[in-house]
Amino acid sequence: MKSTVETAEIAQPYAQALLSVAQSKNLTEEFGEDARSLLNLLKNSDQLRNFIDNPFIQPENKKAVITQILGGENANPYLRNFLLLLVDRRRILFLEPILQQYLALLRQLNKTVLAEVTSAVPLSQAQEQAIKEKVIAITNARQVELETKVDSELIGGVIIKVGSQIIDASLRGQLRRLSLRLSS
Repeated sequence: MKSTVETAEIAQPYAQALLSVAQSKNLTEEFGEDARSLLNLLKNSDQLRNFIDNPFIQPENKKAVITQILGGENANPYLRNFLLLLVDRRRILFLEPILQQYLALLRQLNKTVLAEVTSAVPLSQAQEQAIKEKVIAITNARQVELETKVDSELIGGVIIKVGSQIIDASLRGQLRRLSLRLSS
């Protein structure tokens, strides 16, 4: 099992290198979209994640699958070459943390904050927009990127996490606070 400190130390320079290449070719947003797509693919496919993490699978097979996932020879050559380099350097198992770190660096570059929103039910577009406006008012960021999750145990409302700040506007949180007040 990889430790998080070790993973961060390995992922950071690769993510910075990827950002440097993206900036030099003016492709930061395109790489960001590709990184989000790859992370989503890895999150939803245990089979792909296990394939990439397996050290016994030949590098040529991993390269073929990566090329196929990226859309063959039509894919962005810089991103494709970067991923193939990760295979050659035996760092492909750090793909997820590298892409997450790249997105964090991209958000920092664009003065964008990540707001993790947990709600009892899926949010409408109007609700998402209202949350974005509220987060912009609190953080003075230029933009807000939402990462939404649904947790039916909240009963109602939302929990918004921005960095280390947590705003608990859930019914479960309100009931917990009321219970604490009544018990003291």
